[in-house]
Amino acid sequence: MSEYDAIVAGSGITGGWAAKELTERGLRVLLLERGPWIEHRKDYTTEFKAPWELPFRGFSDPKVLATTKRIQRFARTDEWTEGMFVDDDVDIYETPAESQFRWIRGYHLGGRSLMWGRHSYRMSPLHFKENARDGHGVPWPFGYEELAPWYDYVERYIGVNGTAAGDLPGLPDGRYQPTMGFSAAEQRLADLIAEHYPDRRLLPGRTANLTQAIGERSACNNRNQCARGCSFGAYFSTQSSTLPAARATGRLTVHADSIVESLEYDATRKRVVGVRVLDARSGAPTVARAKLVFLCTGSINSIGVLLRSDSPAAPGGLGNSSGLLGRYVMDHAFAGIMLSTVPGLESQMYLGRKPNGIVLPRFVNIKSQETDFLRGYSFQGASGRDGWKRAGHGPGMGAAFKESLRRPGDWIVGFGIFAECLPRRENQVRVNFARKDKYGLPLMRIDVRWSENEHKAAAHARREARAMLGLLGGTVLPSSDELAPPGTAIHEMGGACMGDDSRHSVLNRYNQLHDAPNVFVTDGACMNSCGDRNPSLTYMALTARAAAHAAELYKAGAFA
Repeated sequence: MSEYDAIVAGSGITGGWAAKELTERGLRVLLLERGPWIEHRKDYTTEFKAPWELPFRGFSDPKVLATTKRIQRFARTDEWTEGMFVDDDVDIYETPAESQFRWIRGYHLGGRSLMWGRHSYRMSPLHFKENARDGHGVPWPFGYEELAPWYDYVERYIGVNGTAAGDLPGLPDGRYQPTMGFSAAEQRLADLIAEHYPDRRLLPGRTANLTQAIGERSACNNRNQCARGCSFGAYFSTQSSTLPAARATGRLTVHADSIVESLEYDATRKRVVGVRVLDARSGAPTVARAKLVFLCTGSINSIGVLLRSDSPAAPGGLGNSSGLLGRYVMDHAFAGIMLSTVPGLESQMYLGRKPNGIVLPRFVNIKSQETDFLRGYSFQGASGRDGWKRAGHGPGMGAAFKESLRRPGDWIVGFGIFAECLPRRENQVRVNFARKDKYGLPLMRIDVRWSENEHKAAAHARREARAMLGLLGGTVLPSSDELAPPGTAIHEMGGACMGDDSRHSVLNRYNQLHDAPNVFVTDGACMNSCGDRNPSLTYMALTARAAAHAAELYKAGAFA
């Protein structure tokens, strides 16, 4: 391989952003992706498939769901989307029975930017303060105000539709395209909550689905099948947005099927001088060289790269002089979905399938400690009318029964619960060098467990959700009282915390390794806390900020 100015490992949400920002700032970039190439439009092979064109009519082969997708199925995959997710018999890892962590991944160009939920919320000023306030986790080295301009920049570029709500205490406003709005059922619920709970506000979901075109990306067609890939570019992904921008500079090289094994470290210079790469098809090793490296392979994989970069000069892994590498790993505690019917709207219908849903921002423990648990939770949900699948939920037969299924069923609206996971040192990721996968890489061992705090928060959230949905006067349907295993929210983060003191953190305030300042980690691994909401917008803002800083340092000769 040739020598580049910068190497970006990973092509997902943060890797695409790093490649865009670095190339646009004049650097020659090699983008490495461990999975195969997926070309925008051309390779979205199931995007326009009708159910009758698929062997299992979209429901997937039960044998596949029980074997090669036994973990990935918890991403609510179907026959259209299951090919976007890894094979659980190939991409194996370890997790103790007490954790049962569900590691949900997509290894291909664009990574999970092709399948993400697109909900795009800022962390609030409160979230950046709570580690220091209650003593859990490593305090953030900066506050909301420092990141706010980068949130602005990212939101305008990716296109987020939403409603400004006046900077609620638990949720700052951003820069939005016109909202996709509420359905009739969502509006009914929003009105009732506003009437009965002055401290709560139900909002249309803020999602990276365009309502106004940006360049060649068209406005959303309201198909709500984004995870199949979108030829219109109507939702943000690497393929539709950051990759074309980086390519347009003429300074980008992309290598797919290229697994980052570890980093080559020069102890004398305290610099990484190479990235060791395995060809995913042949297993052949090579070394790519650059003065600057961005790790954006996904939280757990980026931690793995650093832990595997073990040497006499970096015992326990590169960047681990503090002993914190791989610790304070988090996911949102997903407490399931609660649903209710919505009577009185039988004459109301909708056109299309808007993909934004609803959000109810955090409203507990904002100004003071009100509960027997720390921090808080938020709700996300959606609505619709029951379809023909309701035939499987009750008795019925004959022509009249079949004819009834041609008409819309009950309106249903529901909440999913996301509780904040406290950052705890014992929740960690390690590498088991004694066991290897098919590529010869030691297995990742993920041990993340819920504490009493998450269980208390989830129980409180369920009671509040049941009360709010009860205002509708319909039937609140039974739901599980169990927390799903960690990983289910697909928001894994932490393990390389940020801080100004190298004795108590892995990265500095600009996402640089304290122990090797020419390495930046900007995916979810860098997060010091997880808040109660989708983290991808924060990852993008941190990446754009870090890339701007890295480019300035590079031009000043800091990595010579």
